[in-house]
Amino acid sequence: MDFRIKGLPAERFQHLFALSDAELAAQGAVRRVAEGRVPGYPCRISLTDSKPGDELILANYEHLPVNSPYRMRFAIYVRRGEETYDKIGEVPEQLRLRTLAVRGYDAAGMMTGCELVEGRALEGAIERLFADRRAEYLHVHFAAPGCYAARVERA
Repeated sequence: MDFRIKGLPAERFQHLFALSDAELAAQGAVRRVAEGRVPGYPCRISLTDSKPGDELILANYEHLPVNSPYRMRFAIYVRRGEETYDKIGEVPEQLRLRTLAVRGYDAAGMMTGCELVEGRALEGAIERLFADRRAEYLHVHFAAPGCYAARVERA
């Protein structure tokens, strides 16, 4: 099955890097500098991990703005100057390195299925969840913290 993985739109976040720390705080966001943790902090725009010294913004983002009980928002990291990841049939390394929760949603924002999977086996979960024709799209979350990672669409 052909699939398309997309990061968040870069233009939605890049203005945040020009704000002062006080202005960020007023929006419920904070500036961070990446340490040397492995893997790094996951940028939701490029779907790549940070390197030590990278400037990051930790913000709250509504990744499932649907009128259903599944409406959801959570904390995400974004990195300055990144381009939106948007590829067909490819899984970024950032997702390969982690345990993932993958959830399918229909056009009304209702969950159609879910799986817990190691990132190296993500394609199988995508195929199984999209086998349910009601599934319009999938959301991938990092399983341990529960935060949103990326969107998967049919290609």
